[in-house]
Amino acid sequence: MSKYIWILLFLCIGQSGVSQNDTLPKKLTFTGDFRFRVEPDWDSRKPDGTFRDSRTRLRYRLRFGANYDFNDWLQMGVRLRTGLPGKQQDPQLTLGDGFNEGGTLPIGLEKAFAQFKFDWFQGWIGKNTFPFEKQNELFWSDNVYPDGIAAQGSWSTGLSWVESIGINTGHFIIASNNGPLEDDAYFQGVQLVSSHANKRITLFPGFYYFNSLPDIPDGNGTFTIDYNILHLGGRFEIFEKPKIGVEVDWYQNLEDYSKNNSIATQLRDQRQGLVASVRMGKLKKKGDWKARITYINLERFAAVDYLAQNDWARWDYSSQGSLDGRLTNYKGLELMLGYMVTDNIKVNSRFFTVEQLIPYGPFTETGQRIRFDVDIGF
Repeated sequence: MSKYIWILLFLCIGQSGVSQNDTLPKKLTFTGDFRFRVEPDWDSRKPDGTFRDSRTRLRYRLRFGANYDFNDWLQMGVRLRTGLPGKQQDPQLTLGDGFNEGGTLPIGLEKAFAQFKFDWFQGWIGKNTFPFEKQNELFWSDNVYPDGIAAQGSWSTGLSWVESIGINTGHFIIASNNGPLEDDAYFQGVQLVSSHANKRITLFPGFYYFNSLPDIPDGNGTFTIDYNILHLGGRFEIFEKPKIGVEVDWYQNLEDYSKNNSIATQLRDQRQGLVASVRMGKLKKKGDWKARITYINLERFAAVDYLAQNDWARWDYSSQGSLDGRLTNYKGLELMLGYMVTDNIKVNSRFFTVEQLIPYGPFTETGQRIRFDVDIGF
């Protein structure tokens, strides 16, 4: 529990800085949400041709956070969540799963940051939300909060062909090696964001550099890899009523692995990815609904597999000592349907079917999964 003491100190410091003429609720805000999930999966073939046992899990997640506004340009925030410490992609816990017959649950900090805002500029330092524009979790999971420094700027142009333009950048340390900064496993990115045609078109090209990342996470790697990933992303709002749009992401890793003998020959040129989806509706307030279909073809080195989502399939590094997912090197389809029961309660159903692109053994891996979620915000 000692790692949470500083949270209490943070709240106490915030309270001591409020004069008697001020009110704490104006400066301190709380957020939270609870998720319950039913998750069956089946047809999950292993590389040796055998199948993982079909299963159905009942899962849940709880998050609780606090933000304190010191003034109009400085904010500090923290957020706690359930989840195993070694699974950054997955904060959900399974009912009855190895917690000593009703024992206590694992809880950790997923966010701890200081944020600054000055007119057109904002930035943060600490551990916070992925600062780059994205429209899905297939490159970077929503549950992975990077450690580092981020900076963002945005401007209105007053031009007819481009209404606004922004830039996002940052440096994030994935694993410190207790030496010079250049020896760390780190991630750097830069991204331009622009809106066009009365905000019906949004474009966000970017470039991401990953330095010396282990091939297997959690200290189990046998060699390190660099990634130089070019990303071209965009979305187009076709109609407003009903709200219909398309989304596209294309990835190309420019790093040359042709002479990297640590990588299997058949995987060295697997560096490209494509995600395309069509959606209808929105999920903002009571009575809203949304449907989406997504296709993905993501080669092995088009993304870092243990930083991307682990929703689509039951593939992980458990046989190599890590609980993290390995969700690249596959093609698949997702069907999603969601509905807002109230302004704070959402139900969501997702179906996934996947097939491996390049097999790691005699057989390609496969998988099918359904996730039914109930999300309650408070």
